Amino acid sequence: MVFGNAPRALRPYICSSCAKSLKLRSRKFATAASPDIYDVACVGGGPAGLSLLTALRSSKATSHLRLALIESQDLDRVRKWNLPPDQYSNRASSLTPSSQAFLSQIGAWPHIDTSRVQPYHHMRVWDGLSSTARITFDSPTPEPAIAHMIENQNLTRALLARLDSLEPISLLDKTSVREIHLGPPPSPLTPEPTYLNLSSYPHVTLSSNQTIAARLLIGADGPNSAVRTFAGIETRGYDYNRDGVVATLKLPSSFAHHPSSPRGVTAYQRFLPSGPIALLALPGPYASLVWTTTPSQSALLKTLSPEDFTAMVNAAFRLSAVDLNYMFTLPSNQLSEFQWRDSVHPSTASEAKGEIPHLISSVQQGSIASFPLRLRHASSYTTSRIALIGDAAHTIHPLAGQGLNMGLSDSKALAEAIEYAVCHGADIGDEMGCLDRYKGEVWWGNQRLLGAVDKLHWLYSVGSGPVVGVRKWGLRAVDVMGDLGVKGWLMRQAGGL
Repeated sequence: MVFGNAPRALRPYICSSCAKSLKLRSRKFATAASPDIYDVACVGGGPAGLSLLTALRSSKATSHLRLALIESQDLDRVRKWNLPPDQYSNRASSLTPSSQAFLSQIGAWPHIDTSRVQPYHHMRVWDGLSSTARITFDSPTPEPAIAHMIENQNLTRALLARLDSLEPISLLDKTSVREIHLGPPPSPLTPEPTYLNLSSYPHVTLSSNQTIAARLLIGADGPNSAVRTFAGIETRGYDYNRDGVVATLKLPSSFAHHPSSPRGVTAYQRFLPSGPIALLALPGPYASLVWTTTPSQSALLKTLSPEDFTAMVNAAFRLSAVDLNYMFTLPSNQLSEFQWRDSVHPSTASEAKGEIPHLISSVQQGSIASFPLRLRHASSYTTSRIALIGDAAHTIHPLAGQGLNMGLSDSKALAEAIEYAVCHGADIGDEMGCLDRYKGEVWWGNQRLLGAVDKLHWLYSVGSGPVVGVRKWGLRAVDVMGDLGVKGWLMRQAGGL
């Protein structure tokens, strides 16, 4: 923290000798005995971490802060990320209007390659055990759309490009965290200024042997957060014993935009007893698949030929749960099995009405992957001089598509709390002066969303009994009520409002 970056309220009271001491601490290479000091150091360069730093640097009130980003990956690879127009990453997310507004506010949206972004205006959600229990969501106007599908790498590259265009920060990429500890007590021979109590600052020793200290250390380093572990913050939750299977799919070119949706494209989600399957439109005749299923079924899907995998996706949107479960018992030849079963119970009428997606024609080579699903929520997002954002604070079931949006919401709230503290002369690392404001803004809202999504997962995991009948009746009732009541609340949640 150089003299010009000291808290505004303290600058008039910093003597020249103290200022000189602060400048000497800002070094290109620092050791544990003499660490490099930052106002904010963020561990993790994903969308949450990058958006937070971009928000801080783009705000007039916080643009002077000394910032550092610690990231184990090579950021040059992010800058150079580029795929041909007929290929899409299998890691894509649904970006809500409020998230898009935040990205525009911090100047990142103009850096996004919008030719690879697909808005959708309609959603069709239905119960896999009933053809009549369904709910529809429609955007009342072309803008704003319900959400935009965007590849995660497209977003990350845009955030980094925006950050590069601002006053430089310290980008410590290709660097991992070796250890985090509190600073040593002040030496009687070299006492620290009272406002620079390094003994309370988190000190981060990096794989490069460099040590940095931060007034505020941000954990944006994912579910296995080293920052959260250092802070001693516990998480609550459990594993779902489900995998999320992702892939990039292709539809026939003539059905890139559904004929029943003249104002835009449609997203589809069907709830099966093993978990929901979602088809989310990408530009042109492409779509992103997110299929929640059991680990054994996930393992089988990844061993199938592209033709058999495509047949399984088509079956999951068209056939009964009984038919689909039988096809999972086959080691191969799912394509011929699906063709026969679909001919016996054709679904062309539902397809023509836009109630189900058109037949998938193929899967992009190398795009099939899976990851385990879990629910986790940190008991707190903050301790003294520590704040958690994104997956370090929470992980959510993908059925609502809110994981990325929750991380961006965290970043926005934390940036606003830091800005408020700076403008009022408070210590940005102090819980009462800054961090409680952030925690109070987002923790309970995230808790409610995590709980609602978790209950939806368990509700639709029931495959028989009275719950199924009540579930069907409830879904039809919610749809009939229109945009008021529960359906309106669901729409607002989907939009991040």
